[in-house]
Amino acid sequence: MPEAVAVRVRGQVQGVGFRPFIWQLAHEFGLRGRVWNDAQGVGIEAAGTGIDAFVAAISARAPKLARVDAVEVSPFAGDLPEGFEIAESRGKGAETRVTPDAATCPDCAAEIRADGRRRSYAFTNCTHCGPRFTILKDLPYDRAQTTMAAFPMCPECRAEYVDPADRRFHAQPVACPACGPRLWLEVAGAEVPGDPVALAVARLRAGEVLAVKGLGGFHLACDATDTAALARLRARKHRPTKPFALMGHVAALDRVAVLSQPDLDLLCDAAAPIVLVPSRRVLPEDVAPGMANLGVMLPYTPLHHLLCDAFGGVLVMTSGNLSGEPQVVDNDEARAKLSAFADAFLMHDRAIARRLDDSVERASPPMVLRRARGRVPGTLPLPAGFEGCPQVLALGGQMKGAICLVKNGEALLGHHLGDLDDALCAEEFGKAVADYTALFDHRPALVAVDAHPGYRASQEGRAMGMQVAEVFHHHAHLAACLAENLWPLDGGRVAGIVLDGAGLGPDGTIWGGELLLGDYRGFERRAWLVPAPLPGGDRAAREPWRNALVRLDQAGLSSWADALFPGQPRDLLRQAVAAGVNAPMSTSAGRLFDAFAAVLGICPGGISHEGEAAMRLEATADEAGDGLPFALVDGKIDPAAIWAPVQAALAAGTTRAVLAWRFHAGLARAFARAARALVETGEARAVALSGGCFQNALLLDLTLRALGEVPVLTHRLTPANDGGLALGQAVIAAAQALAEAESI
Repeated sequence: MPEAVAVRVRGQVQGVGFRPFIWQLAHEFGLRGRVWNDAQGVGIEAAGTGIDAFVAAISARAPKLARVDAVEVSPFAGDLPEGFEIAESRGKGAETRVTPDAATCPDCAAEIRADGRRRSYAFTNCTHCGPRFTILKDLPYDRAQTTMAAFPMCPECRAEYVDPADRRFHAQPVACPACGPRLWLEVAGAEVPGDPVALAVARLRAGEVLAVKGLGGFHLACDATDTAALARLRARKHRPTKPFALMGHVAALDRVAVLSQPDLDLLCDAAAPIVLVPSRRVLPEDVAPGMANLGVMLPYTPLHHLLCDAFGGVLVMTSGNLSGEPQVVDNDEARAKLSAFADAFLMHDRAIARRLDDSVERASPPMVLRRARGRVPGTLPLPAGFEGCPQVLALGGQMKGAICLVKNGEALLGHHLGDLDDALCAEEFGKAVADYTALFDHRPALVAVDAHPGYRASQEGRAMGMQVAEVFHHHAHLAACLAENLWPLDGGRVAGIVLDGAGLGPDGTIWGGELLLGDYRGFERRAWLVPAPLPGGDRAAREPWRNALVRLDQAGLSSWADALFPGQPRDLLRQAVAAGVNAPMSTSAGRLFDAFAAVLGICPGGISHEGEAAMRLEATADEAGDGLPFALVDGKIDPAAIWAPVQAALAAGTTRAVLAWRFHAGLARAFARAARALVETGEARAVALSGGCFQNALLLDLTLRALGEVPVLTHRLTPANDGGLALGQAVIAAAQALAEAESI
C-alpha cells in the first residue's frame, strides 16, 4: 500500500464518534493527515509507515454505534499537515447514513448519579449515546445542523469537545447545566419552583398524570400500580383497552414481568425499544386488559433515569396523543392538546426535529412490530442482483404508514407514521416524504404504491408526476420478507404464506389469507382461505360477532349463531349479505381470528383497537391437543369444518384456552401443509411468512413447527405488518425497472 492514501469510509459513520476514533487511530499508528465529514460519509487523507495497520483497524475497531459498509483506499499525492487534524465538514447532501438515537450509555448514566457538574443533569450525553435523528435538521451531522445549535457551548463543554482524550470529543449534543437545555415542571401554564424531577415524582405518587417530554415526543406517565390513575388516563385519552407501555429499571420490571436473557439483551440495546414480555399478572388489569404480555422498556434518556431513580417503581409511559393521532412534540402543541389529559408537564427547551414513537419489538421470537425511535433511519442492504437499480420512493399502505427510499444499494425504511385514515397522520405522512427526500438527497426515478385506488398514500403517489409502479398488497408483503432476508433477485420462487386483515387482490376482491408462489418479479396464488362476506364493510373489523355470524352461516350452523348473538341485528345483517349490500367477499385471516374469538365470547361488545380480538385470543390459548380440522381442497382452505367440533367441545366443557390453541394449530397446519408441498415438489425453494397475523407469536411458532425442515424466511428486522409494506413495494418496483432496462 502507498505511504500516503485517501480513504473513503461509507456507512453509519456520522454522529457515532467516528472522526475522533480516526484521530486516535492516526496518533496510535504515527500518521499525519486529516479526517472530515461530508455527504458521502467520512473522508481521510493520511501518510505514514503505519498505513496498512491503520486501514485494517478502521473496520475492526469501529465505534459500537457505527456500521462500516465500505473502506475504499486510493493513492494520495497532495499536501498534508504535520500532525493529524479533524477538518471542517465539507459539502451538503446525503450519501451517508444518519445514526439513530441511542439510549444513555453506562458512563453517562453513572455521571448523572455522581458528584460533578452534570449530577442530575437531564441532558447528559456523549459520542456513545444521546439524541441523533430526533435533533437533526440537515447533513452533515454537526451541531449547527441540529436543534442544539440554539445552545452555544460553555468553556468547560468546549474543552471536552476539543479534547481527543475525552469521550465527548466532537459529541455534537454535548451540554451541561451552564449552557444546555433546561428542565422544568409546569402546571396550568406556569413554571413551578423547585427540583422538577422531585416535583414530578410527588405528583405521580399522588396519582396524577404527567406529560413528559422525551426524545421523539411527549409521553403520558402515571403510576402503573395506581388503579385510579390508570382509569383516569384511559378515560382522558379515550383508550379503553389498548395496552399501556411501561418503563422502569430492570429490578422494578422484573417484579412485574418475566424477563429472559434475550429480553434483557434487547432491553439494553442502544435502540432501547419497548419489548413484549410475559406478565407476572401482579399489576392492575387496566395496564394491559386481556393480555398475557406487557410492553416494557428501560429508561433511555438521563431524564428517564432520574425519574425512575426517584420514583422507584414502574411507570406507565404511553404516547402523548389522542388515540389515533400523531404523538405531540412541540411545547406549545403539548399545552394545547395534552392539557385535557395531563395534570402537569415535565418539559424542556430542546426542540424535537421530528416525531418518533418508541419502537416495539419481541426478543423471543425476534420480531419488530413497530419500527421507530432507535431503529430509524437505519438502512438495509439490498439483495444481490439489485446493483444499479434506480432510486425508488415507496409509499406503503393505509394502515401503519411508513415510506421507503431506495438509493445506492440500500433501503431506508422510515418510521411508523400511524394510520392514514386520520387527517393528522396523513399530514405527518406528507411531511415525512418531504423530510426524508430532502434530508437524504433522494431523487427518485419512480414511485411505488399499493394497487388499492382508495389508499391515501397511493393517491399521493399518483399525483407526484413520476412513473408509478402499482404493487398488489400481498405481493409487497412477500417481497418485504424476501428483501429483509437478502433473497437474491434471481434466487428462485418462494412459497409465501401471507396472513393479514385486508388488501386488494388482482381479482378485485379483498385478500388476507393467501399462499403465494412468487418472487420480486411476480406471483401467482396457489391456496387461499374460502372467502366470506365482510358484513357492514369496515364495521366487520370492529365488531367480531359479524364475522362469526357469516362463518357459522356458511357452515350450516345459523341456529347456533342465533344462540350466541341473541341481541345483535342478525336478520338485518343476513338480508344485507344476501343482497350483496356493503358485504364484500374477503379471504381475510384477520377476520377469521375475529370470528373464532367471538364464538368463544371474546370482545362481545366490539373492539377498541386494531387486532384486539386476535390478541386476546392468543393470550387465552394454552397448549393442548391437535389442531382443528381445516379442509384443503383444490387450493381452498375451508374453515367450515371446524365449527361443529367447536360447538360440541364447548358443550362438553372444553375450556376456551384449549380451543384457542387448537384454532391456532389448525390454521398453521393447513397453510404449512400447502406451502411445504410447493417446496417438496421443487416449485418453491423456501417458505416466507409475512402479514400482520404473524405478529402473533403463537401462530408463528406453530407454523414453523408445522413446516418442519423446509427453509423458512421470517421477519426479524422489519415489521411483518403493513409497517414493512413499503420495503416490499420498493424492491418490486426496482426489480421491474431493472427488467425494463435489460429489455431495451
